[in-house]
Amino acid sequence: MTTKADLLIRGGLIVDGTGAEPNVGDVALLGDRIVQVGGSFTGTAAETIDASGLVVTPGFVDIHTHYDGQAIWSDTLSPSSSHGVTTVVLGNCGVGFAPCRKQDHEALIRLMEGVEDIPGVVMAEGLPWDWETFPQYLDALAARQRDIDVACLLPHSPLRVWVMGERAIAREEATDADLAAMRDIAREALEAGAIGFATSRLNIHRTKAGELIPTFGADTHELVVITEALKDAGTGVFQAVLDAPFQSWDEEMARLVEVTRASGRPSTFTVGLVNSGPRNWEEALARVDEARAEGMEIWPQILPRPIGLISGWALSTHPFCLCPSYQPIAGLPLEEQLPHLADPAFRARLLSEMPQPGHPLAMLTRIWDWMFPFGDPPQYEPSSDQSIAALARAQGRTCEEVAYDVLMERGGNGMILNTLGNFHEGKLDALLELVRRPDTVIGLGDGGAHYAAICDASYPTFMLTYWVRDRAGERMSLAETVEMLAARPAKVMGLEDRGVLRAGMKADVNVIDMAALELHAPVVRHDLPGGGRRLDQTAKGYVATVVSGKVIRRDDQPTGTLPGKVVRGARKVHAVPEKVAATT
Repeated sequence: MTTKADLLIRGGLIVDGTGAEPNVGDVALLGDRIVQVGGSFTGTAAETIDASGLVVTPGFVDIHTHYDGQAIWSDTLSPSSSHGVTTVVLGNCGVGFAPCRKQDHEALIRLMEGVEDIPGVVMAEGLPWDWETFPQYLDALAARQRDIDVACLLPHSPLRVWVMGERAIAREEATDADLAAMRDIAREALEAGAIGFATSRLNIHRTKAGELIPTFGADTHELVVITEALKDAGTGVFQAVLDAPFQSWDEEMARLVEVTRASGRPSTFTVGLVNSGPRNWEEALARVDEARAEGMEIWPQILPRPIGLISGWALSTHPFCLCPSYQPIAGLPLEEQLPHLADPAFRARLLSEMPQPGHPLAMLTRIWDWMFPFGDPPQYEPSSDQSIAALARAQGRTCEEVAYDVLMERGGNGMILNTLGNFHEGKLDALLELVRRPDTVIGLGDGGAHYAAICDASYPTFMLTYWVRDRAGERMSLAETVEMLAARPAKVMGLEDRGVLRAGMKADVNVIDMAALELHAPVVRHDLPGGGRRLDQTAKGYVATVVSGKVIRRDDQPTGTLPGKVVRGARKVHAVPEKVAATT
């Protein structure tokens, strides 16, 4: 039988996602499936990519994004798709846009504006609200074209508001009738294609006005009842952001373990490392070990570089954003702010003022020992002598003066990296220990959220450059890193048809020039609905990114091909098409 392929990737170093040693060979794709991995393909192909000297990997899977809005108003899910990601998961942290009645649109917009730093005007202009229920939202996603696949968790906050209305916003306790209704809607969502349920208990997840989110303080019983839907369906993952920074890990982990035990389903939760002091995250990991010994499947979720904010005059936060003198110009475009900022009298006044109370994230912009000038190329492991505090001491100036001047660099486009976590003792060594644990999963890129404060969806390129190729200390192997970026997150979310290069698997593939791979500095773009701003971060070195057998990016540029689909529910491996002769 003649073997045919639509796309042949010839002679690359195949890193298949399983963690196995790479080997040189061919990868052949037919339709949306892989039909051969390894060896020499002897049939005919409609298109061939010469991958000699290049690396061939599965498409990467990012399980923690907030593209819930961007997937509606845009056909390109950048930054993620610029960094080899071919599948993303929406609905994390229990926030999203469905289910939602018309009268609750503003409430959910205010919620996303505060929790995920998405400007209200962007959502008001970008969301057509041609849905109410969660199944209708999935249908709305499916009706639109985009570059990569999306899968969705059912978010707790909209669910609570749908059932309880103003009582949810006031964070009242759910009644038995409320709980039964939420459980039934969760069942409906799973039947329609939700891949799980997500919530947040984090104190700093607030509306722009500073109000706590509807799910803050929701009791364990509520979570147990809702996740009964996952138990009954025998599918779905529970995702949670715990309030461990403000409460003890012991208390919060006990709650997570109770819900996981009751549901019998996998769970994943956010873990961040403190920059100084005792290694308190080890308490959480010890509880994970105990739970796993009981047979539970709990996945600590880790960002593989410092957790933090990017500050700038044109961004959401900076050290002066809550100062009284800055408030009158805060909403102006950068070019209109600059004459004020360059005025010596205005500068002196701003330097003398203290920030007023405001949004929790904005209040984290004066931790001078953990703030660093952020240039090009971006440096995610800066040395301690380059902190704003250290520079101020060395120059005999105040931290405010140094920070102000850094922000005025590059015509007022200077940026500061606030390393709020994952930078223990000023290094990434402790983070490496967590990333390498077999029970942790990479995530927390937050693509589609914190548009003007965070740009961490570029972490796949950071991992491949910093952790694999460039680090001066202990490095990770290419094989283990690709497994962390592709197969493991796919497995955690039940998406077993992707993340590995194997015959029968979904044809999501990257062709990467590791020698040329480069992470660019973030830039501000005004390409959101209504001209809204966002940070975007691109890369060099992605020769091709393939989704469902179609090349969506070539030589770091989009091709305009939009094969992305909505992934409905857990996925299994498909068989190799019968018309293709097996050559593997």
